[in-house]
Amino acid sequence: MSKNDLPTYAIVELLIRLSSFNPTIGNYKDHYLNNENVIVKTAHGPVTLSQELIMRQFNEPEKITEHELKLIALQLN
Repeated sequence: MSKNDLPTYAIVELLIRLSSFNPTIGNYKDHYLNNENVIVKTAHGPVTLSQELIMRQFNEPEKITEHELKLIALQLN
């Protein structure tokens, strides 16, 4: 998968959802691939997300639970 194959708006949506649990996550600036992960450049520094999570946000966002989001957001400190 290339950078252009990833839906950018799904990344932005994830950042918004994650920021409700971790307000230090910044606004989206850019992203690039690093193996199976995506490094998202934000206004407050890089955030690493899995390609799988981004595609779940794109295809079935309702299946990402609040608990899962909270765990991810707290690891981003």
